[in-house]
Amino acid sequence: MKYVVLIYGNPASRRAWEGMSPEQQAAGLAHYQQLNDELDASGERIVSERLAFPELTRQAGITTDGPFAEAKEFLAGFYLLDCESEDRALEIAGKVPEASFGKVEVRPVMGLHGPDL
Repeated sequence: MKYVVLIYGNPASRRAWEGMSPEQQAAGLAHYQQLNDELDASGERIVSERLAFPELTRQAGITTDGPFAEAKEFLAGFYLLDCESEDRALEIAGKVPEASFGKVEVRPVMGLHGPDL
């Protein structure tokens, strides 16, 4: 079964990241590398990516006059998993550092013909 783990950030988490020393940032990234290695070894990680900050976002084909609402939270990254159950996907999501702040969401993947369950 495929699940996407959505990792969210916000201005406070971004300030916290920017306020960390290079060593602290390296330790945080090492945690993600360890999780990636674990999921690669189990065959559960299809892909994961860290996303650029929202100010680099571009929209195609949309014309608007504004004003633009500023979202407090933004998508910061994701994991696409293939695992045996929703419980396993939730277990994996709980290992993402942002999970302790309630900033991680698990969603089943839905193909054109319904959930890929």
